Amino acid sequence: MGDPLIDALMENGIRENIFPGAVLLVGRADRPVLFEAYGLANRFSREPMTCETVFDLASLTKPLATTLAAAWLIDRGRVCLDRPVADALPMLSDGDKAAITPRQLLCHRSGLPAHQLFYMTLRTLTPTLRKAAVLNLLKAVPVVAAPDTLTLYSDLGFMLLCRLIESVAGCSLDRFLADQVYGPLGVKDLFFVDLFSGGRPKRRYAATELCPVRHRLLVGEVHDDNAWFAGGVDGHAGLFGTAEAVFRLLRRLVADLRAPDGQSFFSRQILGEMLYGAPHNDFTLGFDRPAETGSSAGDHFSTETVGHLGFTGTSFWMDLKQDVTVILLTHRVHPFRWNNRLRQFRPMIHNAILERFFMQSD
Repeated sequence: MGDPLIDALMENGIRENIFPGAVLLVGRADRPVLFEAYGLANRFSREPMTCETVFDLASLTKPLATTLAAAWLIDRGRVCLDRPVADALPMLSDGDKAAITPRQLLCHRSGLPAHQLFYMTLRTLTPTLRKAAVLNLLKAVPVVAAPDTLTLYSDLGFMLLCRLIESVAGCSLDRFLADQVYGPLGVKDLFFVDLFSGGRPKRRYAATELCPVRHRLLVGEVHDDNAWFAGGVDGHAGLFGTAEAVFRLLRRLVADLRAPDGQSFFSRQILGEMLYGAPHNDFTLGFDRPAETGSSAGDHFSTETVGHLGFTGTSFWMDLKQDVTVILLTHRVHPFRWNNRLRQFRPMIHNAILERFFMQSD
């Protein structure tokens, strides 16, 4: 299900060493119009990429896992968007995070910094102590701004959301999602690799980095060091999946948004905040929006678009007005993270896709 022009651009991306391999899925409404695999899943074993290859989705974890878990709890009144997180995590009630709310965390307006090298501390602890230690590390990191005064994309905000969800749900984030979200929705091939569960599912994975911290090639273990040292399951990273699984989940959210009241899995109110949000915010509830200029989505997606990028080379953009979804999964960090030429490639391929498939017929 390829296309000569798009195939040529993707193959050129491989020749130019922008990425070693990729899976590209383009959909109109619920129907894929292009679904193709390119290149290699592993440079060293020469394993070819297939449409069923599983990717480390990196920060796609934020909208496709953590946000949906939070939405489930919000819909059922177990979490309130605008009540302090400290209500459920009392150890935060006496510091600079006492007033932070789930809404601020989901919209990247909590004031928490973007990133911290927590793994440098976690690696000194025994594995059973590491996950619990993350909340102490989060508490100790000073905020860089008062809540709701600054938009700053933050991994730490979603790590805190993970602790909130697990505290309220009484189980791990991955178990909660499998039991309460992915399972009931019939979503397959989206999962975490829990380091304490006895190993990763037997699937074909896209390799990521020759890791300088773990001193091995990473295949089927989360690339993000903070997530790995915390046990493999976290709110900012850790989700694995296929392009088709991402597409089916996104389309289910759209179907729910358009369903009559009472006939959707998530409430239309929470879906509206996730997929539309406030008009002038950079982020909706858990999802990103294309920047007005220089967006990775290119030039042709409408203002009714949500999506996200992942550090490993993953991305999706979904235009609700045009009913177009583009999922581009690469492993540009294989074998080294320093290659970031994907930044220039993404807008070019998105422009080519929309011009090729959609603009001529509109």
